[in-house]
Amino acid sequence: MSRVRVAVLISGRGSNLEALLVACKAPDFPAEIVLVISNREDAQGLQVAKDAGVAIKVIPHKQYSMREEFDAAIDDALRAANVSLVCEAGFMRIHSEWFVKTWEGRLLNIHPSLLPAFPGIRVHQQALDAGVKISGCTVHFIVPELDSGPIIAQAAVPVSPSDTAGTLAARILVEEHRIYPEALKLVAAGKVKLKNGKAVFLPSP
Repeated sequence: MSRVRVAVLISGRGSNLEALLVACKAPDFPAEIVLVISNREDAQGLQVAKDAGVAIKVIPHKQYSMREEFDAAIDDALRAANVSLVCEAGFMRIHSEWFVKTWEGRLLNIHPSLLPAFPGIRVHQQALDAGVKISGCTVHFIVPELDSGPIIAQAAVPVSPSDTAGTLAARILVEEHRIYPEALKLVAAGKVKLKNGKAVFLPSP
């Protein structure tokens, strides 16, 4: 079986990266992770990638004066590795519009809320401050507008009155690890595609 070549972009611990790597071990999984890129050389996820035998590349964003230049370096690395799909997993940089449009339909992200609710940062505290009873996580296609891309998968997580941002984050993370591999599988298998600004799900044969 020919598998889709995937790169994962990270900035931190790489727990979603680890979940994706585990999923890719299944012989029938339609994707393989061939490259992990981080903008931080101290990202713990780099060791996760090394332990899995996956190539790594550090591209420090501070070395570039413009966002477009940083993205161009990422683009070069992706093309050199013959990557077809990109999964962002805790990658704490906002891309330039040209990069997003270049990789349109091939660029996924996971966000720890039920988008369109609570985009941006400090998401769990946003949810607690709003008093919602349910939060969760979302895998979506990346578009130029932050955290507003078409949704591929979501999971709901109840919010407890005793929750802190940390306890809520921990419970939602469990669901992130479940739905991100599922979403990658759908996209890699061609069962969901970005068309005319919408996520189109194709019926199973």
